[in-house]
Amino acid sequence: MRLSPLSKRLYLIAWAIWLTDLATKSWALANLDSRNPVKIIGSFLQLTLIKNSGAAFSLAEGATVLFSIFACFVVAAIAYFAPKLTSKGWSIVLGLALGGILGNLSDRIFREPGFFTGHVIDWIELPNWPVFNVADSAIVVAAAIAIVLSVKNISPVEGSDEERKA
Repeated sequence: MRLSPLSKRLYLIAWAIWLTDLATKSWALANLDSRNPVKIIGSFLQLTLIKNSGAAFSLAEGATVLFSIFACFVVAAIAYFAPKLTSKGWSIVLGLALGGILGNLSDRIFREPGFFTGHVIDWIELPNWPVFNVADSAIVVAAAIAIVLSVKNISPVEGSDEERKA
């Protein structure tokens, strides 16, 4: 099956986010310490290594397996709908979301303590906000763009299958 230009864009964005997230997490593990944050802009922006077993704000720390299973379903849903996309904006949204989801899912699958229960590596710290990573940032940006597209009433898929084939 040939990929449409919008599907290609979606997967290219996802791949770039996933690789960037993996590279920055590897760097963080090699260079950062949870006890000694690196101050970049005073206390406004710091780099602090955290191994997060839950969701944002370390919520639901015992539900890592559920997050992992849910993430697998979302990845499958994005892959299913990718060929049907007719909106450039939505291809960007889904690419950012897919890359972010794959970044954190990779941690949950391959990092300690074990399969589907691994801790996510977070390392960017802002005041009054949970420590996060590139994958988290991509998901948040995707959500913000999705809200804008929704407010503008831009649909991810225009028309029926028959109309798109014509």
